[in-house]
Amino acid sequence: MFDVLMYKLVKPLFFKMDAESAHHLVVDGLGSAARIPGVPSLLSAVWGVREREELAVDLFGLSFSHPVGLAAGLDKNAKAVDGFSRIGLSFMEVGTVTPKGQPGNELPRLFRLPPDEALVNRMGFNNDGAEAMAARLAKTKRRRIPIAVNIGKNKVTPNENAADDYRECVKLLYPHGDFFVVNISSPNTPDLRKLQHGDELRLLLDAVQDEMRIQAAARGGKPKPILVKIAPDNDETQLAYMAEAIRASGMSGIIATNTTIGRDGLTHPNAKETGGLSGRPLTGRSTEIIRSLYALTDGKLPIIGSGGIFTAQDAYDKIRAGASLVEVYTSMIYKGPGVIKEIATGLRELMRKDGYDRIVQAVGADHRK
Repeated sequence: MFDVLMYKLVKPLFFKMDAESAHHLVVDGLGSAARIPGVPSLLSAVWGVREREELAVDLFGLSFSHPVGLAAGLDKNAKAVDGFSRIGLSFMEVGTVTPKGQPGNELPRLFRLPPDEALVNRMGFNNDGAEAMAARLAKTKRRRIPIAVNIGKNKVTPNENAADDYRECVKLLYPHGDFFVVNISSPNTPDLRKLQHGDELRLLLDAVQDEMRIQAAARGGKPKPILVKIAPDNDETQLAYMAEAIRASGMSGIIATNTTIGRDGLTHPNAKETGGLSGRPLTGRSTEIIRSLYALTDGKLPIIGSGGIFTAQDAYDKIRAGASLVEVYTSMIYKGPGVIKEIATGLRELMRKDGYDRIVQAVGADHRK
């Protein structure tokens, strides 16, 4: 309860600030705090999640203490990895990162919709670049949780040359990521989502996989896992094509989903802002996408569920639909880091109610009825 009370006290202060200013304050503050002796242990004491065997997940050759991780977009530049690894997460994505640093879109570009428990962002892959991220990750202390590096292309790079950007990110960041995520689904980089369809998708994924093999061979190890992050705004025909292309290219899994361009059912004036919508309005749609992908791939291609996870039930619904792991982001803005412990604890209760001894037994359960 102390962790929940603490965030309730500071949340009004954050919400009086511009959304992006508050974002930077939290990330930079957490990054700085983690370098102060004693603070990391304090963070773990307040927000850490106790490891329980029944919640453990082994996937991609990696071990996750429970299913709940952090989606990309919060720590875009890997500034606070040591801090985030102390607040109960079982893994986290950093990025999206591009080969060269870029400022992103014009301000303002991040908007809260409190009555809808949602955010709209049109950040535009603002980041310091792959070399800067590599330098930061090289300085991180003992790796406590798996780190996924979410990679994208620069805004000025035309789609026909996109593969070169993704290759460069893999080349520069290969030693520092435990697995990689190909982001082709942000609505805030012009034409990026076109890479999800047609021959462009196959060629891009083949190029990324080839670069991963090159880097692995140069370092004498196995290629690292690569996942593809897709948008929720795809119909069943598009999903079927994407699932087959991702499988055929040898990708390790799918993250479903990114933000949506849809605006159904919103009440806050900020709904008029252009950009990607995340949070509560995405809960149902992202679960539907997971369910379709699991069926399309016969449950053989691991899925990480992302989109509108505010409660243990939200996470459990995605797991039963076919997700092996889940990610939060917007719910942390509205509920604080205590939501991670809340979800992990709730998952134990929900799986036991269904008669499962391990959370992995619940993956795809809805398809076995």
